[in-house]
Amino acid sequence: MIKLKVNGKPREYRGDPEQPLLWYLREELTLTGTKFGCGIGRCGACTVHFNGTAVRSCSLPMSAMPGASVQTIEGLASPTAKQVQASWQSLDVVQCGYCQSGQIMSAVALLEQNDNPSNEHIDAAMDGNLCRCATYHRIRSAIHDSATQLQGGEK
Repeated sequence: MIKLKVNGKPREYRGDPEQPLLWYLREELTLTGTKFGCGIGRCGACTVHFNGTAVRSCSLPMSAMPGASVQTIEGLASPTAKQVQASWQSLDVVQCGYCQSGQIMSAVALLEQNDNPSNEHIDAAMDGNLCRCATYHRIRSAIHDSATQLQGGEK
């Protein structure tokens, strides 16, 4: 049995230890905000926070979960997360939206570690989060807007 926390709630997993975290989240916990994209950790659609770090859940086995704290898009509630979601809406970032939960998870992880990221920091943190609609400029603008708002606005 593997014990972990998902969105702050204690959970026990008794299945295949090689099953990727993504399928535990989606199939067993019905947390479908975490998306399946490429299945090999390259597109970022499945990004979650694992002990506070943005990771690809499609390539992280359940055997890595004992004692872990996992946060999905459904569990985001920090002031940083709320601001990122507000900036995403106010700057109309989303087109098709499929990749956006992974994009937001990576953006929140970045801003929780760096409250004033440069374009280079943003590009590095968001590298590997692919968007078929190519909303990269709006994503970068929303991250800058979030940073500004979290620091009290006006820059």
